[in-house]
Amino acid sequence: MGDYVRWGILGAANFAKNHMGPAIHAARGGALTALASSKPEKAEPFAAFAPGLRVHDSYDALLADPEIDAVYIPLPNALHVEWSRKAAEAGKHVLCEKPIAMQAEEIDDLVAVRQKTGKLIAEAWMVAHHPQFAKARELLQAGEIGDLLRVDSTHSFYNDDMQNIRNQADVGGGAMRDIGVYAFGSIRLITGQEPGEILAAQIDWQNGVDASAHVMAQFPGFLYTGRVSTRAALWQEIVLHGTKAVMRLPVPFNVQVFGEARVEVHGPGLETRTWRWPAENHYVLQVEAFNRAVKGEADYPLPLEFCRGTQEFIDRIFAAAPQG
Repeated sequence: MGDYVRWGILGAANFAKNHMGPAIHAARGGALTALASSKPEKAEPFAAFAPGLRVHDSYDALLADPEIDAVYIPLPNALHVEWSRKAAEAGKHVLCEKPIAMQAEEIDDLVAVRQKTGKLIAEAWMVAHHPQFAKARELLQAGEIGDLLRVDSTHSFYNDDMQNIRNQADVGGGAMRDIGVYAFGSIRLITGQEPGEILAAQIDWQNGVDASAHVMAQFPGFLYTGRVSTRAALWQEIVLHGTKAVMRLPVPFNVQVFGEARVEVHGPGLETRTWRWPAENHYVLQVEAFNRAVKGEADYPLPLEFCRGTQEFIDRIFAAAPQG
C-alpha cells in the first residue's frame, strides 16, 4: 500500500463515473488505479481523470489484483452484502454504497467478516462526513435551540421510469432503501438518540417497491416525522424545533446539487444565524476519512454498528406499515 491507498471499483455505474470515481482519485491519501467492467468502452470516462487506470474484465479479476488495497462497490442494492464479503475475504478494504444490506441482520454478518478478516468494511453514507452535521450536533448539544421538541425530515425526487433499478423489486429498489438512510439516519446522527415506538407508518407500494413512505416515531426526547418518496417533487430538508429556536438544514443530503450546504438557527425575535459551506465535497471527505482509517491514522467515524441502527429503523417501518 505504501503511503497511499490503491483503489478499485466494481462496475462502471454512472454514480461511480460522475461522483465517487472522481472523489476517490481527488481525495488525499489514495488514488483510483483499477476498474472492473466487461465492456472496455465504459472505462474510458474513468481513465480520463485517472490516467494509467487498469481495467479488469470481471469483478473477481479485480479482487485478485494484488495491487489493489480497497474497493468501492456501486452495484445494485441486492448485491451489496455478497460482494462486500467477497472483497474483504479477498483481502480488500470495502466501501460499499448504501444501503450496505437489505436487512439489519445482514450487517451482523458483515461485522463478523470485518472481525475475521481485519479489513475495514463501511457503508458509503457521505452525509456523515460533511461539516454541517457536526455543526448541527454542536449547536444542539450547546442548547442553542433549547429543549428539542420536534424533528422533521424530508427527502424526495420524481422517478417513474420502470426500467430504473430504483423501481425494481428484484434488485432492492424502493424509496426507503435508496434514500431512507438519509432522511431517517440523519436524525440519529444529529441527535444521538435512537427511535422508540413507531406511532404511525404508511407506505405507497408501486411496481412492488415502496414509492413513498411516511413515519411518525417517538424518540426519547422528541417527536419525529419523516417522509421519503421517489414520486414527489425534488425536495430535502431537516427541521429541529426547540423551545428557544428552530434549526434548519435546507440542503442536508445532495450538497452542491440541490444547493449550498447551510445550517440556519431562527431565533425567537426572528433573527437568523447562518453557517455556510459553499465548496465542501462530502464524497471527497468520505474517502479521505476511509484512507486515514485504512492507513491506521484514525478510526473510521461511521462504523457498521451505526449503519445497522438505521437499517433496523427502516426494517421496523416496513413492519409497522399496512402491507399493500
